[in-house]
Amino acid sequence: MIFSDPASVAVVGASDDPSKWGHWLARGALIGRSRRAVHLVNRSGGLVLSEPTVRSLSELAEPPELVVLAVPAAHVPAVVDEALAVGVRGFVGIPAGIDDRVICRIREAGARLLGPNCLGVFDAATSLHLAWGRFQPGSLGVVSQSGQVGLEIAGLAAASGIGVSRFVSVGNQADVTAAEALLDLVSHDLTTVVGVYLESFGPGIVDALAQLRAAGKPVVLLTVGASVAGREAARTHTGSLTSSVDVVDAACRRAGAVRVTTPAALVDLAAVLSSGAPRGGRVGVISDSGGQGAIAADLVVAAGLTVPGLSAVDDLPVGASRRNPVDLAGAGERDLMNYARAIEVLVRGGEVDAVVLSGYFGSYGSDTPSLEAAEVAVASRICALARETPVVVHSMCAESAAVRALRAGGVPVQLTIERAVAALGHVKRFGSPPVVVPSGATPVAPYRPGYLAARDLLSFVRFPEARAVASLADIAATTLRPPYALKADWLAHKTEHGGVAINLSDPAAAFEDMRARLGPGTYVLEEMDTREHTVELIIGAKRDPSFGPVVLVGAGGVHAELFRDTAIELAPVSSATARDMLARLVCAPLLTGWRGSPAADVEALAEVVAQVSETLAARPDLAEIELNPVRVGPDGVLAVDALIVPLNDTSGQRVA
Repeated sequence: MIFSDPASVAVVGASDDPSKWGHWLARGALIGRSRRAVHLVNRSGGLVLSEPTVRSLSELAEPPELVVLAVPAAHVPAVVDEALAVGVRGFVGIPAGIDDRVICRIREAGARLLGPNCLGVFDAATSLHLAWGRFQPGSLGVVSQSGQVGLEIAGLAAASGIGVSRFVSVGNQADVTAAEALLDLVSHDLTTVVGVYLESFGPGIVDALAQLRAAGKPVVLLTVGASVAGREAARTHTGSLTSSVDVVDAACRRAGAVRVTTPAALVDLAAVLSSGAPRGGRVGVISDSGGQGAIAADLVVAAGLTVPGLSAVDDLPVGASRRNPVDLAGAGERDLMNYARAIEVLVRGGEVDAVVLSGYFGSYGSDTPSLEAAEVAVASRICALARETPVVVHSMCAESAAVRALRAGGVPVQLTIERAVAALGHVKRFGSPPVVVPSGATPVAPYRPGYLAARDLLSFVRFPEARAVASLADIAATTLRPPYALKADWLAHKTEHGGVAINLSDPAAAFEDMRARLGPGTYVLEEMDTREHTVELIIGAKRDPSFGPVVLVGAGGVHAELFRDTAIELAPVSSATARDMLARLVCAPLLTGWRGSPAADVEALAEVVAQVSETLAARPDLAEIELNPVRVGPDGVLAVDALIVPLNDTSGQRVA
């Protein structure tokens, strides 16, 4: 409770100057003085905000539970030393540049630090206001690595009518992490939706998001693509086909969260979730303008939702269209209550999961003051209906009594139709987190370099028949069937180094040429896959430094990086999740029988994807596994090349 409901707080650096942090923090701290002891510390003494101050923490009769450091970084070491000496156990570090040695002293003393370089903390339930800015109490919990982005989210939340339940600016996360701040929201009663802004992801984030989802508190994530994988130079196809956003999205799917791209989108989605998320994607559109209704309907479909036909529409106002979108055609102007009546028809008809009201409603009272009371009454009726089926309103008026009444009643209102519809579209992305059920991957052997060793390690994968060869005599003695492929066993990138030759009927000449160029070593003579009706894919697994093992499947072969048709999830995945990944690929129709071709064995393919994911997840000594290409046809899966990369490989020439 030290950062949510401390028994006492002290603001060190409290100031009467409104331009200084110490002024804002002191003023905020005093808001909660009916609940806790508040001490203002100013080295010059005197009054701050008409309240007495002390010159140092040692002047206090008892140590405060939480100390806010609102002094320049150069003064922090002395303040921390004094605070620890008197028994302080919690710090909010506002300034940047706090020395690492100071942070270590805090940890060694068993105390905790929020920050440094943070904007502070706010909790509506406990009247705790130790942050720059003003916060409207509400239901949105905000955890932000950037104080200013978090403050923008809080401001937008206030404007939308949902407000903030708790605000935690984690800053540099030198001690208290974003994962800890998120877990603390699981049992926070005021919080119903959580908004997160992160630039980097540490251990425990996915688990924290999943626990919030399990507690019925959906999470909306905003990031700038911070996974380390996105900034590393890739030396494998798997690495080059992943990006930071890909991995973050996979983490969101695993945890049941949704990623958005702007603070406004985060708050718009949070407003819809706070009002009660639709149970499905059927949307009824109502407008008093045919044009606005048509635009709204197009946007609904573009967002992946549907605009279903309507049958139970007999009670619509006279003159209104009997189709979806519903055009009131002036009925709203004749009687404002017709807006609510039309919504009621759609809600009670049971044929839609949400209603979008688009256009002029909300503007009547603003433009014609004599209509204000009647419009507010209609808004109240709409709010009551929205408790049965979610309603989202696009109003041409940014602020009016009716707009305020709608927001106060839990109905999201947007000034643009695209923002209103986009939020509904994002809701659809809140699927159920996948159930990870290991498929029972075959136990794997210790890691050894080389293609043949990779084949042995991945014993659950079918490869072409192959033999190790080191001489022309070995070539002559082969019982393999042509055509052949010849490979240098130890090379990671065989094509780039001339270490592979294919479609050979007599491999002897190719062997002599390759050995002359590359030197002696183990070479692999392999039968080529000559099956018809096969599709080439890539299956890869990579250890992301932020999120751990991830698995990828996509269009493979030499054009893998050109098409970049991939699906990615956190590993391990079940066979069912692997099938979903395959279905998301643009090339998925090739697997199910494109233009009369026989369907590929998708079940076997999904099983291989799952087992590759399990193998990497179970092997902390491996950084990557890649099968490319994997040829799948009606009679099963065959991998014709494999790459294993050990963890911490810095050789520059990876083995395969």
